[in-house]
Amino acid sequence: MQKILIGTRASLLARTQTEWVAQQLRSMHPGLITELVPIHTTGDERRSTPLAQVGAKGMFVKEIEEALLQGRIDMGVHSMKDMPAQMPPGLEIACVPVREDPRDALLTLKKLTLQQLPQGARMGTSSPRRKALLSALRPDLCWNDLRGNLDTRLQRLQEGRFDAILLASAGLNRLKLGLEFACAIEPEVCLPAPAQGALALEICSANQQVRAILMPLHHMETAWETDAERAFLAALGAGCTVPAAALARCTGTELRLQCAAASPDGNRILKIELSASAHQAAALGKQAAERLLEQGAAALLEG
Repeated sequence: MQKILIGTRASLLARTQTEWVAQQLRSMHPGLITELVPIHTTGDERRSTPLAQVGAKGMFVKEIEEALLQGRIDMGVHSMKDMPAQMPPGLEIACVPVREDPRDALLTLKKLTLQQLPQGARMGTSSPRRKALLSALRPDLCWNDLRGNLDTRLQRLQEGRFDAILLASAGLNRLKLGLEFACAIEPEVCLPAPAQGALALEICSANQQVRAILMPLHHMETAWETDAERAFLAALGAGCTVPAAALARCTGTELRLQCAAASPDGNRILKIELSASAHQAAALGKQAAERLLEQGAAALLEG
């Protein structure tokens, strides 16, 4: 009887999505034993600090990767949008499960849409991307930083500290929490963060046994989509603290990629849409970034 140790952040959402992975693996491999190993990351320890000020790429994954390299766990489960573009030597993303809803969600006590928000509404988010893209549509909105776990953010909304808060639909769906307040925002209104809604299952490259266990859970279409989106972010030279967005959609073996880069205030937004074979996902993402850089994206992001 085989047992695998699965590293995860200690938050409720992280543990919930990791337990979903564990359940899928147990159903695919009868007799497999899974044990979750909660690990506190730098990002969790600094929840009161605005993300833009923390500044370190991989702040939600570093400690889990260290545990992998030290042999304390067999695999790590991450929200893929937290993953740096470059992997540490000896580690790799071995499996990408099917993606949850990649859209953002607007939460208000009356389930209002963006257009229905009152003038000067107090908005809560930790995402420069959301602030920039939505400011372009509603420049009257007043923005405030909001961090903490999902139920803490919902509590602050219910206490009246904000008129609306912005979260990822995927987390709400996985936790089945706050759905009565949520209104999904279509990508045409606010393009998601690269790889939003997707999970990354990371292992040591040499661990062929765990790789084999994970392979039935791998979803090729999601892998193609996120390869393109992450390649775009890497080629743009951007991280999670800048207003850059990307969403790829796979139809058969055809991949359509939408990307955007914005000034922090949303006054200028560059957009591009390209298509290619899904087998050229990474090249497509790189091409999209190069096109936006030619249009002046670097200066926008530096602003």
